[in-house]
Amino acid sequence: MKIITATAAWDIDRLYILLKQQLNQLFKEHRQSELIFDIEKNGNSIIISKPGLYDGYLFKITVEGNELHMAKSEHYVDDVNQLTLQSILETLQMTRIEGSDIIYISGE
Repeated sequence: MKIITATAAWDIDRLYILLKQQLNQLFKEHRQSELIFDIEKNGNSIIISKPGLYDGYLFKITVEGNELHMAKSEHYVDDVNQLTLQSILETLQMTRIEGSDIIYISGE
């Protein structure tokens, strides 16, 4: 699991809206693929999945104050779609931070 620590608390609602608006389009641009991923918010977590193609989730993003926990399914670690999603998610998280700074990144 990757943990991204910022100087201010993460806003799960804003992150969810950002992902809903941009994730699938960015994936299409990067992979030249028409895959559409499901992005669901459940409490303080966001689940990214593709039912019918993958069992369970590809990513689960959880907010704990100023920490953003990004867990990826261990079943698909070398999958090109998961690797592409991970790259996009990391880029979106780095640009979303709204005036606060990322102070620490741990994990893979």
